[in-house]
Amino acid sequence: MVELKEPKGMEELVYFTNRSIGSGKARVWVFKQQCEKCKKAMIGKPVDDKGHVKIRAKEYQCPSCKYTVEKQAYEDTLLANADYVCPSCKYAGKQQVYFKRKKVKGVEMLRFQCEKCRANIDVTKKMKGLGQSDGS
Repeated sequence: MVELKEPKGMEELVYFTNRSIGSGKARVWVFKQQCEKCKKAMIGKPVDDKGHVKIRAKEYQCPSCKYTVEKQAYEDTLLANADYVCPSCKYAGKQQVYFKRKKVKGVEMLRFQCEKCRANIDVTKKMKGLGQSDGS
């Protein structure tokens, strides 16, 4: 089993979710990466003049040197940490996978496999207004 680094707070994360998936569950988090230009700060979503994070921004930005990276290019280099209980075999495991969402039946999701039974565990992208009741 992989040993995962636990987050200390939401400010060090790009993504976090805690979901019920059928009779199983998954907790997934993705850490921010250090700026490759200045090496002083962690790259995150840009912040406006009032200090509010621009959550719909299409890019990530270093708060120190203002270096900008396109959203998809940045997210494709990140690793997602998953702590899960498999809905198929109830195995409790930990995984690290690339944070690349795939479209399955028109829905974007992060997919990884159970270490024991190899069943797919899908964490769907949360969509507002569709009445999802997935426990998160």
